[in-house]
Amino acid sequence: MPVRERSFGRVCAVFAAFSVVTVTACRAPQDRGATASDLTFTTTATIEDIMRSIIDPAADAVWDAVVTTVTPNGTESIAPESSEDWAQLRRHAITLVEATNLLLVEGRQVAAPGSRSDMPGVDLEPEEIAALIAEDRDRWVRLVTELHRTGVTILDAVERQDVDALLVAGDRLDLACENCHARYWYPGFAGRPDATP
Repeated sequence: MPVRERSFGRVCAVFAAFSVVTVTACRAPQDRGATASDLTFTTTATIEDIMRSIIDPAADAVWDAVVTTVTPNGTESIAPESSEDWAQLRRHAITLVEATNLLLVEGRQVAAPGSRSDMPGVDLEPEEIAALIAEDRDRWVRLVTELHRTGVTILDAVERQDVDALLVAGDRLDLACENCHARYWYPGFAGRPDATP
């Protein structure tokens, strides 16, 4: 056999072996476990946990970012000034926006087993809140979506470092929170005249 033919034969054999290794390597992850289509969300925190640990602190940071206080000695104002002030506020805004997505994960419990209202007769019990969400999930999604949109408005104001826009967005945040709370947390005891029906 001429040298050229032997070389061609070796190249073909090496290429074939490489192809088998490559195909095997590419298929290995699928053979070892779940594929992307098999993945599901696993909920650990409850809606109450997300509200208390993520959304409330982020919202408070937004509301506390711009404050004007009138005292006997005059007016005192607080507003973000430095690049670090704005960067920290941006972190809170991002947290607020993305936390709303966590509220929409199917199967998330309202509260931990055994959790009870802090103000019985005013606040609903967790099972009552869960029943309201279950009976009209579309409304829950609409209210959470409005909270998300408000968070995006806050983020936009922060990105532009616009204190006036941040004040307006903070008021919208208050409205979005109250509209949801008046439906699911303390209906009949709070709410605003412009609350979502």
